Amino acid sequence: RRDVLVLTPWLAPIVWEGTFNRDILNAQYKQKNLVTGVVTFALKTYWFFIEGFMSSANKYFLAGHQVNFYLFTDNPEHISHLQMAPENQLFVIPVWNHSQWQDISISHMGIISRYIRSQFQYEVDYLYSIDINVQLFEHIGVEIIDTLVGTISSWQYTTRRERKSYETRTESQAAIPKGEGDFYYTAGFYGGSVAEVYKLTRACFKGVMKDRENGIEARWHDESHLNRYLLYHKPTRLLSPEYYWDEEL
Repeated sequence: RRDVLVLTPWLAPIVWEGTFNRDILNAQYKQKNLVTGVVTFALKTYWFFIEGFMSSANKYFLAGHQVNFYLFTDNPEHISHLQMAPENQLFVIPVWNHSQWQDISISHMGIISRYIRSQFQYEVDYLYSIDINVQLFEHIGVEIIDTLVGTISSWQYTTRRERKSYETRTESQAAIPKGEGDFYYTAGFYGGSVAEVYKLTRACFKGVMKDRENGIEARWHDESHLNRYLLYHKPTRLLSPEYYWDEEL
């Protein structure tokens, strides 16, 4: 494709439809006998999105490959029996609810890093975090698999650097210096090898907690910290806005 940017300045591929051959990638991936994990959170009223997300992800996310879905929820009783593909497994993990949605958002990184350390590192090779209020309409395949993967925000793909929604206050751990920043990444879809996702979530959670100690809340919460991390730890692969498109656009 020549209509879009397909390579970053640090030579990481940007994956768009039409830039890969999924049959070749599937054959290579199958030989490695890998397991990929998906983490998602359904807290408070977000239990409403569980069925739509799970049924579409079960059908379209790495179809034909082994996927463990880890669903964190404070409403396990709302989960009806979901029919999973033979190669997929669903693990429902009860979590304590927080009073404010910002707290829920902030706690994601801490919860993910804790569970990687205690459980996920022994069960999966790659791990992706995807927001529950998403539905998949097309196949998302092994073209997303790499060491550290960020997804370009559909809202800010064409926004000039100085207008991107970075945290700019220098007192925040999520601050991005003026004139810096590559892309704006969404916290709704990121991942990579389980070891790299552990480093990312641990660093972001530490930044969040340091901000909290100093009475600061980053502009877009965990997403601001994610963007800071990916500025100084360049993703090895980027997913185009096609992978996390907002229907309002």
